[in-house]
Amino acid sequence: MLLKSIHHSLNELIDLLHQLSDKEYSKSCGSLSNATIGEHTRHILELFQCLEKSYDSGILNYDDRERNHRIQTDTKFAMTCIEKIKEGLKSENKTIYLQQEIDGLSFNIQSNYYRELLYNLEHCIHHQALIKVAVLQCENVFIDENFGVARSTIAYRKQCAQ
Repeated sequence: MLLKSIHHSLNELIDLLHQLSDKEYSKSCGSLSNATIGEHTRHILELFQCLEKSYDSGILNYDDRERNHRIQTDTKFAMTCIEKIKEGLKSENKTIYLQQEIDGLSFNIQSNYYRELLYNLEHCIHHQALIKVAVLQCENVFIDENFGVARSTIAYRKQCAQ
C-alpha cells in the first residue's frame, strides 16, 4: 500500500509537470518566499534520491543532496527523475541508519527503509501543498482538489461527508 501511495503522489506531480512550461515551473512565487514550483519539486525528488542511493549501504543522510539545478528548471528532466525514482523503489524493508549533524554534533538514528519511505511520502505531500499555492498563479493548469492533501485528511473528509 505504501508503494502504491508513493506512486500515486509522484504520478500527480508528473501530471502537473506535463501542464507547465519551463518558464512557469521556474517562476518565483511571492507567496512562497519567492521559491518556485521547480525548487519544491527538486527538494521532493532529491530526498527520494538520497534514500535510494543509501539503500545498499544502509547509511542515509538527507543533507547529502546533489541540489541539481536542472531538476528545478527543466520539467522533462524532472519527469525523467520521477520515473527513475518510481522504478528504484524497493519492496524489501531493511534497517537504515539516519545520519544527521545538528549544531556541530553528528549522530546516527536507527530507522528502516519503510519508515523513511513513509517520511518521504509525507514530505512529498507537504511540498505538493506548497506547490499548489504557486500553481494558482498559472493559467490553464488543472490539479486535483486532493493534490497536496494528506491521505488521512482525505479519509476524514469523506467520513464527515457521510
